[in-house]
Amino acid sequence: MSEIATVVLADDHPLFREGVARTLAAVPDLAVVGQASTGTEALALVEAHLPDLVLLDVSMPEGGIGAVKVIAERFPRVKVVMLTVSEDEDVVRLALRAGARGYVLKGVSGPDLVSILRSVHAGQPYVTPTLAASVLQAVGEGATPTDPLELLTSREREILHQLALGASNKQIAVTLSIGERTVKHHMTNILQKLQVRNRVEAALVAQRTFAAEPPGPETSLTGNAR
Repeated sequence: MSEIATVVLADDHPLFREGVARTLAAVPDLAVVGQASTGTEALALVEAHLPDLVLLDVSMPEGGIGAVKVIAERFPRVKVVMLTVSEDEDVVRLALRAGARGYVLKGVSGPDLVSILRSVHAGQPYVTPTLAASVLQAVGEGATPTDPLELLTSREREILHQLALGASNKQIAVTLSIGERTVKHHMTNILQKLQVRNRVEAALVAQRTFAAEPPGPETSLTGNAR
């Protein structure tokens, strides 16, 4: 039997949300553990259940994008998929930079949504193909490609900075006052976003990135990071 992935649904339209819940209830490997109508409610459910996946509307009350950022910072093992009507390329970029692992339009079919959630749960990011193509085209037409470091959250940058100093996961956990397991989850996200194979390659990227930067309040060399 396949591993069951737990899901929190967050959308301010109850009828739509219930429809998605019924779709997911029909498959054996996805289980809805909570439903929210605001970003604040979504964060409370994530903290209570630590689900594998969060399906979140971009434009819901109390901040869809803001909720993604908080989840990515505080609960890095939780994968967020945006389910929205917005086809704005800037919104797509904001969501991905905030920490979303997927971006799906609400016109998606039930079977396709299930397939996407399974893929994201397995570690594969997903963006609706038409949006992915337009975002990539916009990047290609620009003067400078998107810097992968821009996709890192502030907490991930803190960890990357500590990695540049040669700190182990345990040392990073102590310095930043977070759990070692949380550091490991963040490290996995960092490797994926930087498209490197291991922490050694990530450390090399980090050393090049931070070599000329003085330590700021978020990445203090003295271990006084928030």
